Amino acid sequence: MADSPTGDLLDHGREVIRQEARALLWLTDHLDHRFETVVKMVLACQGQVVLTGMGKAGLVAQKVSATLASTGTPSAFLHPAEAFHGDLGRVRPNDLLMVLSNSGETDEIKRLINPVKRLGVAIVAITSNGRSTLAEHADAVLEIGHTYEACPIGLAPTSSTTAMLAMGDAVAMTVARARNFSREDFAFFHPAGALGRQLLRVHEIMRKGLHHTVVDEDLLCCQALERINSTPGRPGAAAVVDAAGVLVGIITDGDIVRQLSAGNRDFLDRPVKELMTRGPKVVHVDQLAAEAYHILQDKKVDQLPVVDDAGRPVGLVDVQDLLDMGKA
Repeated sequence: MADSPTGDLLDHGREVIRQEARALLWLTDHLDHRFETVVKMVLACQGQVVLTGMGKAGLVAQKVSATLASTGTPSAFLHPAEAFHGDLGRVRPNDLLMVLSNSGETDEIKRLINPVKRLGVAIVAITSNGRSTLAEHADAVLEIGHTYEACPIGLAPTSSTTAMLAMGDAVAMTVARARNFSREDFAFFHPAGALGRQLLRVHEIMRKGLHHTVVDEDLLCCQALERINSTPGRPGAAAVVDAAGVLVGIITDGDIVRQLSAGNRDFLDRPVKELMTRGPKVVHVDQLAAEAYHILQDKKVDQLPVVDDAGRPVGLVDVQDLLDMGKA
């Protein structure tokens, strides 16, 4: 490869970006009522939005499908060639087919039109050619304009695929906004992601039911220790309640171990209320799990009682559970 001055390389890189930016600006200036029509079609779809495209357009279609699905719109990708080998069965009459094709004349795409029409499925075309075979038979058309590819020889899909992606994202994000898609909704569809973990509520991660130990304040410490040790998962702590079932303290196996290490065994026959930590820091059942983690760190404790509106213990947050989920 011949040596090229660094300035030439930078200039060419900048020109590629400028060319693709021009394609996006064209979309901004030419977006019209047809875009609103497509958004309404997606919102009204009773099935799933099926994306399809061949080659590079197919790769963009897969990304748009993933974006729709992750923001609350059921979506799937259909490879246009595989459709004729059984995959057409993935498309149902209440679905919506969104087809990405720069020319609108790709053979695999044209062959797909009639079978889909026989199913009664509406077609949305994203194409640069508003007079193509695809556009002619589509129920709605989103034009991306006749863009100049940023490729040095003007052939490799670059500006066109950037425009397709932007158009698909515009549809997906406008639909999400129309549905009032929230941060909590996003967390639901991304439970393993960083934001999803941040937006989990305490009630989704706390130990509860048989995995949560609750003892009366008049119970003997030896009995409380037995209850803690017999609880599935060994929570290492018990919520202490008064006669009304309201949280008044917490006792941990660490409290008990420290007494034993000091040679004190008399406490085992004394009531829990004499050893428990009174008025412990608590977290509400509907607070964010991230808030619980910060409380645990700030107070340098390993367990945090979870209470309801009446102050009754309903669960326990353990620091190790949060660390295992990647809260740190």
